[in-house]
Amino acid sequence: MKKILELLSEEMGKAFEAAGYDKALGRVTVSNRPDLCEYQCNGAMAGAKQYKKAPIAIAGDVAAQLKDSSVFSQVQAVAPGFLNLKLSEAYLLEVIQRMASEPKFGLEMPERRKKIIIDYGGANVAKPLHVGHIRSAVIGESIKRICRYAGHEVIGDVHLGDWGLQMGLVITGLKDRQPDLVYFDESFQGEYPAEAPFTISELEEIYPAASAKSKEDPEYKARAMEATFKLQSGVRGYRALWRHILNVSVEDLKKNYASLNVEFDLWKGESDVHDLIPKMVAYMKDNGYAHLSEGALVVDVKEETDTKEIPPCMILKSDGASLYNTTDLATIMERMEQYDPDEIIYVVDKRQDLYFEQVFRCARKTKLVKPDTQLKFLGFGTMNGADGKPFKTRDGGVMRLENLIRETKEEMFKKIREGREMSEKEALLVADQVAVSALKYGDLSNQASKDYVFDIDRFTSFEGDTGPYILYTIVRIKSILNKYREQGGSLENLRMQPAGNESEKALEMELVQFNTMMQTAAEETAPHKVCGYIYDLANAFNHFYHETRILGEEDAGKKESLIALLVLTKDVLEACIDVLGFEAPDKM
Repeated sequence: MKKILELLSEEMGKAFEAAGYDKALGRVTVSNRPDLCEYQCNGAMAGAKQYKKAPIAIAGDVAAQLKDSSVFSQVQAVAPGFLNLKLSEAYLLEVIQRMASEPKFGLEMPERRKKIIIDYGGANVAKPLHVGHIRSAVIGESIKRICRYAGHEVIGDVHLGDWGLQMGLVITGLKDRQPDLVYFDESFQGEYPAEAPFTISELEEIYPAASAKSKEDPEYKARAMEATFKLQSGVRGYRALWRHILNVSVEDLKKNYASLNVEFDLWKGESDVHDLIPKMVAYMKDNGYAHLSEGALVVDVKEETDTKEIPPCMILKSDGASLYNTTDLATIMERMEQYDPDEIIYVVDKRQDLYFEQVFRCARKTKLVKPDTQLKFLGFGTMNGADGKPFKTRDGGVMRLENLIRETKEEMFKKIREGREMSEKEALLVADQVAVSALKYGDLSNQASKDYVFDIDRFTSFEGDTGPYILYTIVRIKSILNKYREQGGSLENLRMQPAGNESEKALEMELVQFNTMMQTAAEETAPHKVCGYIYDLANAFNHFYHETRILGEEDAGKKESLIALLVLTKDVLEACIDVLGFEAPDKM
């Protein structure tokens, strides 16, 4: 199904052509003066020079061709040459009925389905998730869902930090605590225990303590680096311990991500490409891409057109050690070999812009990707506290993500219990769902690149531009539909009639913007477009609800039509919150 503006532009184009002008001048846009009209066309202004004719005369000619239009109920030529348009209720009904009957409300699927890998999450093994991880998880999950809804094949990869010095620090810290563990006996040849010798809580104590000690004690840091070397060299006991660390951490990470409705298709990490690095380095050397600079192996990525300094991309340090650049490039190499994606999107803090510019340029220069493979950096801003600085706990520390989620759920539970007849068990379940909407909508309603202030009172409010307000609107519709069924009505094969009042038409006008919005959100990887749309749609519905008798409508046919409009509105809203990554309860 074509987008509403395409349908209207086709109709307008025919009128231009019938009046003797180029049909390309018939492009229709949403009116920037909704008090005057619903849509507008400025083609007469553009055609004035081409046809050496006053724009108002051209507009008048075109308007004359549309006097009996079944699409527009009103076409006005307005000085100096604008065409002000209003849709006919009958035509709007046709579009609405098609939306209701077609899969995904008539959203056109792409001619060519893209394969997209989204790299988001960025969690580190053996470290708890903190509030700094929320944006990558929430934005990446939504983009994955939006692009899938738009018809593409999308693979989400958490890309764990599971290799390098942090692993050596954990192993060294564990050795100091439990030196007699069999993993540290390098002469041991038997099977290692299936159970990890630590819990997630113990693991999360070990890393910060070991990290702090390594900064004060050079000998301790040297031991940690030796442990890292042994792990990466394949020492059996160290590899077995590392697998325990990975398993315990990933189980905890999955639980935390699941509480935000975030799921990954791939749980790969830096370790997965460790064995690819020598092959990649040899390839870069053999093909003349990489050269030594002060002992380090680098690839020059500066271009003549650069207006700022772009340093070389370092592949190996002077001691032969790899870096983040190395593993990220090797990961690109692996992704191309295993998946051959059309596009790879990285959802990362916007302060990493220069780093990814280097990595992307290096990947292109060394031909790790095809010429038409898109590499996209989606940099996000920070989540700040009321002071405008990165969000902290009351004592100034970095808040764990699970604590932020828990506090939001507790706040939501208090609000749900106020003035509502609901059991504690049911209220807890509803509070969990609404709290996720508050957190995710509060984040996603902002353009990703912008910083935003985390305000728990505003985010959990049932009024204004918030997740709970959107859910409350959906629950209101569900309640009306349930009452309609209780009165003996059926939601099957509902027939619709043209809009009966202005607020009903306004709601339909919002609904027909759905496929334009969703396609734009996918093309621009912009979840905030979905948020903006459903806020406008929820407002249009609530205005319609307050102005219209629905269940009290005496005309059975009209009541059925209103119910059909509610069903479509609910379905569109639920499709939108699903791509944002949350869901609505049945009651609130």
